[in-house]
Amino acid sequence: MIKVLLVDDDLELIGMLKDYLEKEEFAVTVVHDGETGVAEALSSQYAIAVLDVMMPGLSGVEVLRRIRKKSLMPVLMLTAKGDDIDRIVGLELGADDYVPKPCTPRELTARMRAILRRTHIVAADDTFQAPLVVGQLVLRPAQRRAEWAGQALELTSVEFNILELLARNAGRPVSKKDLSELGLGRPLVRFDRSIDVHMSNIRQKLGALPDGRSCIETVYRLGYQLIKD
Repeated sequence: MIKVLLVDDDLELIGMLKDYLEKEEFAVTVVHDGETGVAEALSSQYAIAVLDVMMPGLSGVEVLRRIRKKSLMPVLMLTAKGDDIDRIVGLELGADDYVPKPCTPRELTARMRAILRRTHIVAADDTFQAPLVVGQLVLRPAQRRAEWAGQALELTSVEFNILELLARNAGRPVSKKDLSELGLGRPLVRFDRSIDVHMSNIRQKLGALPDGRSCIETVYRLGYQLIKD
């Protein structure tokens, strides 16, 4: 069974989510404070963590920050509806995605499954297992590992998904719509900046080209493009 960590102090909501996830055959552990959440997340027992931003004491943002110092496990954030600041900060710190509260158990489960599919399932086709090489970038989809100029890159699961899409289409722009649907596993909605924030994180982790430019270009009205040199 896939093991899920839920970190939230809302007892009613977390109880409802736990019941639903267990019916969907997930193994669920629930904790109600940030300190315990960090310790559990770093225990290497879980496939994914669902983390509430608003908690007393250690906030969800600080919990995510501490997790990301030591682990790239998938993390889905629960944010207050309409609170763009928390969403953007969470994404900048390496959250894989977010779900606004109040949310339904079905929606949360769908988002989790989308992240897990892209994290753990490798296509059987050898074409998709073979390393991708674009300039100094090397992606190994079978192991979900990435390198730049021979140095390992620490990418979150969504960052790897997005970079893989760009690498498979190197030299051609990929739309935000496709990046959201194939990288995040959900449709792009108006005013959603998630792809832009993830792209900013990826650019910071990648090296620059010899002329100092980023290897990822923004193509006006078309999306993003990995430069094929």
